[in-house]
Amino acid sequence: MSVTPEKSDLSRRTLLQRAGAAGLLAVPAAGLLSACAGSEPSKSDSGGGAAKSKDNPFGVKDDSAVKVVVFNGGLGDQWAKEDTVVFNAKHPKVTVNMSSTQKIKTEEQPKMATQPSDLVMNSGADMMDRSTLINEGAIEPLDDLLTAPAWDGEGTVGDSLLPGTVGDGTQNGKFYVVNVAYTVWGNWYNAALFKKEGWTAPTTWDEFFALAPKIKAKGMAPYVHDAIHGYYPRWGLFASIWKAVGKQAVIDIDNLKDGAWKADGIVAALQPWEKLVKDKLLLPGKLNHTQSQQAWLDGKAAFIQVGTWLKNEMAATIPPGFELTLSDYWSNSGDKAAKDVFAASGEGFVVPSKAPNKAAAKEFLRAILSKEGSAKFAELTKSLASTKGSGDKVQDSALASANAVVKGGSSDLISVKFPDFYADLDKESQNLSEELFAGRLTAQQFVDKMQAAADKVAKDSSIKKQTRTA
Repeated sequence: MSVTPEKSDLSRRTLLQRAGAAGLLAVPAAGLLSACAGSEPSKSDSGGGAAKSKDNPFGVKDDSAVKVVVFNGGLGDQWAKEDTVVFNAKHPKVTVNMSSTQKIKTEEQPKMATQPSDLVMNSGADMMDRSTLINEGAIEPLDDLLTAPAWDGEGTVGDSLLPGTVGDGTQNGKFYVVNVAYTVWGNWYNAALFKKEGWTAPTTWDEFFALAPKIKAKGMAPYVHDAIHGYYPRWGLFASIWKAVGKQAVIDIDNLKDGAWKADGIVAALQPWEKLVKDKLLLPGKLNHTQSQQAWLDGKAAFIQVGTWLKNEMAATIPPGFELTLSDYWSNSGDKAAKDVFAASGEGFVVPSKAPNKAAAKEFLRAILSKEGSAKFAELTKSLASTKGSGDKVQDSALASANAVVKGGSSDLISVKFPDFYADLDKESQNLSEELFAGRLTAQQFVDKMQAAADKVAKDSSIKKQTRTA
C-alpha cells in the first residue's frame, strides 16, 4: 500500500503505495547514489549461472545466499518468513538471510551504491524515494519477472497478478516495483454496534450527515482520523475527487496539466470533508495512526478511514465482539464515478542494481507471489495479496467486507500517481491535507494551493516529468 508510520507506516500502500513516500531523500540523491547514476547495473551475480528451467527461470545457484529485507509494519513479517519455507521447498541449498526493520531508508539507502541487500521491501514512513531510485539507476527493471513462469500454476507471473499491480509498479515504461499487498481503502465501522443501535451504514455524504447527530447522542464522535501523517487524510480527499470528476480529470492532475486542479467539481467534492471538520464531527486530539485506530476500537468514534491492513495492525487490542467492516468511501449526488473503488497494490519490493544475487532475489519474488505464499499472506495479515485468489479460502469478516467493496465497484480503480512521481508535490499535498482536516484551510483554499504547488513543479525544468496514460 503498508501504502505506515512507526510500527505501521505502510506506504500505505504505496500504495499509492503505502500512497505516498514520506518525502525527499534525507541527503541529496547525488550524495548517496552517485555511484549508481549513469552507470550500468552490476554484472556480478553470485546467484546466477545455474541451468535455467521452468522451476529455476533465473538460474539460481545452489549453495548461494540471498539477503532479504522486510518492512515490519502493519502487516508484520510472519508472512515473509512463511515465504522462506515456500522458497526453500524448491531451493533447499540456497540460504535465505532475512531481516526486518522499520528504517528502510536509514539502513538500506546508504548501501545502494556499494553492497546493497539483494531484495528490499521499500515501504513505511522511512521509505526511499522511488523516482530517485529509478532515475539514478539504483534499482533493477523486473520485466523478466513478469514473463517468468508462475511458481505453482499455469501461465506467467504477470498473468497471476490482480488488476493494477503491474501498472502500480511501472515507471518510464519499465516494471521496477513488485507490490505484494492489495489494499482496499474506505470507511470502517463496527457492524455489531450498528446492528445494536439500528443504524444503517451510509453510502452517501447526505446519509452520513443525517446519521451524525444520532452518533453524537450516544457520546461518540462520528469520525476519527490520523492527524499526524498527512497521507492518511489525503486518501479520503483523493477518493472524493476521483468519484466526483472521474478518471480523466485525475490523469490530468497527475500529468500536471495546466489548471487541472481547477476542474469543475473538485472543490464541491472536498466540501463535505470541510463540513465534517467545521461541524465538529471529528474526535478532538492530535492522534497518530495507531492512537486514532485504538480510539475507534474503544468506541470513541463511529468511523475511521484506513486500508485493509487495519485488522492485522490492531489485532492485539480488538475488543471481543467487535465486527470490523469496511464500506466504500461515501459519494455525492451527481458524482461521475461513484462506483469506482479505491484499491491498489502496495508494499513494494525492489531489487538493487548492484545486488550481488539478483537471480535469487527475483526467484524469491516468484515465491512470494505464488498461490501458497499469497494464501499465507492473506491468512496471516487478513489483507489481500496482489496475487489472484489469495483470499478465497480465508474465513474473516473484515476481509470479506473488503472483497464485497471490490466486487461492488466498477472496473476502474481509484489511483493517484503524482505522489510517486514528484516527492516535493507529494509532501506538499500531505501538508495541505493535514491543514484541511485541522480546519485551517477551506476546500477552495486547498485546491488553490495544490494548483500553485503543481504549477511550480510543472515549470521547474530540472524536474524530470512523468506521464500517466491510464
